[in-house]
Amino acid sequence: MVRAVPSLAPAWMPALLFAGSLLLQGCSLLPTRNSTEADAVPAPVTGTAPKTGGDAFTVDVRAPAPVHDYLVRNLEIQRYRALSDLGASELSRLMVAAEANARELLGTLGYFTPTLTLELKETPGGKAPRKVTITVEPGEQTRVSTVQIGFSGPIADDTASQAQRDAIRTGWTLRAGQPFSQQAWDNAKAAALRNLTAKRYPTGSLLSSRADIDADRSEARLGVTYVSGPSYRFGPLEVHGSQRYDADGARRIARVPTGTDYDQQKLLDAQQRLASSGYYDSVFLTLDTEGNNPLWAPVIAQVREAPLQKVVLGAGFTTDSGPRLSVDHIHNQLPLLGWRAVSKLSLDRETQSLGTDWNAIPDDKGWRPFVSGLLKSETSGSYKVDSGRLRGGIGRSSDHIDRSYFLQYDYAQNHGIDAPPSASALSINWNWTARYFDDAAAPTHGHGLALELGTGYTLTGPRLPFTRAYGRWVGIFPFGSVQGDDGTQARQGRIQLRAEGGAVFAKDAAQIPSTLMFLTGGDTTVRGYSYRQIGTVRADGQIEAGRYLAVASAEWQRPFVYHGKLTDWESVVFIDAGAVADKPAELQAKVGVGIGARWRSPVGPVQADLAYGVATRRFRLHLRLGFSF
Repeated sequence: MVRAVPSLAPAWMPALLFAGSLLLQGCSLLPTRNSTEADAVPAPVTGTAPKTGGDAFTVDVRAPAPVHDYLVRNLEIQRYRALSDLGASELSRLMVAAEANARELLGTLGYFTPTLTLELKETPGGKAPRKVTITVEPGEQTRVSTVQIGFSGPIADDTASQAQRDAIRTGWTLRAGQPFSQQAWDNAKAAALRNLTAKRYPTGSLLSSRADIDADRSEARLGVTYVSGPSYRFGPLEVHGSQRYDADGARRIARVPTGTDYDQQKLLDAQQRLASSGYYDSVFLTLDTEGNNPLWAPVIAQVREAPLQKVVLGAGFTTDSGPRLSVDHIHNQLPLLGWRAVSKLSLDRETQSLGTDWNAIPDDKGWRPFVSGLLKSETSGSYKVDSGRLRGGIGRSSDHIDRSYFLQYDYAQNHGIDAPPSASALSINWNWTARYFDDAAAPTHGHGLALELGTGYTLTGPRLPFTRAYGRWVGIFPFGSVQGDDGTQARQGRIQLRAEGGAVFAKDAAQIPSTLMFLTGGDTTVRGYSYRQIGTVRADGQIEAGRYLAVASAEWQRPFVYHGKLTDWESVVFIDAGAVADKPAELQAKVGVGIGARWRSPVGPVQADLAYGVATRRFRLHLRLGFSF
C-alpha cells in the first residue's frame, strides 16, 4: 500500500531522518515474518529530499522472469532511492525490511519457500554510490490441492437452487492443480459471489474463506462458504424522476418480468430497453431489497427524461458514398397522438434522403403501431432513381428478435438514357430479424438472420401480382488462437461468413419498382466493386436492378502481434462473390478478393480493406466504421 506524505520544508529533514533512523532500528529487531507493508517498511518520503548527487543507491533484482517484474514494480526499497543523503547504516537497515517485504510479495504469487540473498556494494563510479543486489530463487510455486465450496441460508437446502449451486462450483476459476496466487484467490471468490447474486439471491455474501498453505509440500487447501440471503422475485416497476412521460409507458417499454425469480441479466435487459427507447437520457434499475416481502420486491427505475424535442447534427464518410451530412429531429411526444417521431435528412455523394418514423409506446404484449415515410434520390446502377415509400403496421422487439407486419406503398422513377419505366406497387409484408451476437457493436462470435416476405400488386402498367423474398445471414465463429510471446495473453481469431439472397416472382410484363429489386457491390457486400454497381447488364452495357440476388463472403480475422505483444489490430483476408440477374440461370458471380485491417477503437471497429475486383481487374479501398446487422 502506498502512502503519500505531504511535502515538508527542508528544515524538517534532519528531524525526519532522525525519526526514520529510530524506526529502522526498531524494525531491525523484529523477527523475519510475513507482515503487512506498514509493518515491513517505514512511511516513504516523496518529493522532499534535497538532492546533492542523484540517487543514494540503485537496486538490481536478479530473479526468474515470472517474479522479476513484479518485484521491481512493488519492492518498497525502490522508493527510498531519492534520499540522496541516506547513509550506509540507514541503507543496511532498509535492507532488513526489504527482505521481509520481498518474502511477502513472493507469497502473494504463491512462492512461500524462497531463498533470498541481499548484498550492498560500494559503486563510486556507477550511477549511484551504492548498489543493492537482491538475488531471488523463488522455489516451487504452491498449487491448489483441494477446494471446498459450501453454502448457508435458503440456497443450501432449496432443491430448485441445485443447478445454481452446481454452476457456482463448476464455474470456480481456481481449481485443484492450478498455481495459487493471492490475485487468483481473490478473483475466484469474487466471481463465485457474482454467480450467486446474479440469480435469485441478490443479497448473497461471502460468509467465510480460508486458504491453508502447506509450504513444505507447496500445497494450498482452499475453503469458502457463501450465505445466500432470501430468494427474491421481481415485483412492480416504480419509476422515479419521470415528469413528462407516462410511467405506465415506461413499464411497457421495460417489460420487467414481474412475478418471476430475480435474474440480474433480465434486469439489465429491461434497463437497456428503457435506455434505448429515446425517452430518457439516463436510466438505472435496481431491485429494492429493503422491503419486507422478498417475493414481491419492487424494481426501482431512476430516470432522467430526455428533452421533448432534440436536433442532432451528424457527419461521416464511407468509400461507398464519400462524405455524409445528416440532420435528425426527434419529437418524443407528438401532439394529439403522443407518439415518438424521428425525422432525418441525409446527404452524401450517392444518396439524398428525407424520412420520418413515428412509433407508439408498446402495449402490454410488446406490440406497437408505427408509420413511416421516405423520399430518396440515389444512384442505382447506371441510373438516377427518385423514389418514395409509405409504410404502416405493427412491430414487436424482444431481446433477440424483431418482427413486423405492415402495408407498404412504393414508387420509383428512373432517370437516364433509355431508363427503365417508372413503377409503383402496393404490398403486404412480414419482416423477421434475429440477432445472437456476444456484442452488438463489436461481436467476436454469434450469428444473425433476417428474413423479408412480401406480396402485392403493381399499380403502374398492367395490374399484376408479385411476391418478393429476401434473406441475409452472418455467422462469426472462433478459429485459432493467437498468443503474445510473454505467454500471458491469448485472443481468438475468427471466421466470418455472410450469405444474402433475394428473389422477385412476377410475370415479365409486371413493372416492379426498382427499389424492390436488387443491386449489390460496395463496402458491406461485394468488395472490389463500387456501390450498387453489380446488377443486370443490358445489351447496351447499362446496369439496372434485377429480380434475383445471390451474395456469399468468407473472411478470416486474426489478432495482430507486434514486438511479441498482442495489439488492438487484426489482419484480415477475404473473398466475396455476388451476382444479380433477371433469371436464375443468368446469375454470374462477380468475385472480389483482398486483405484488410481491423482496429478496435473506443467507438467501435474501424475496418479498412484493399480489394481486387476480378471482373474489373481493379483495386478498390473500402473504409467503414462499426458493425451493424
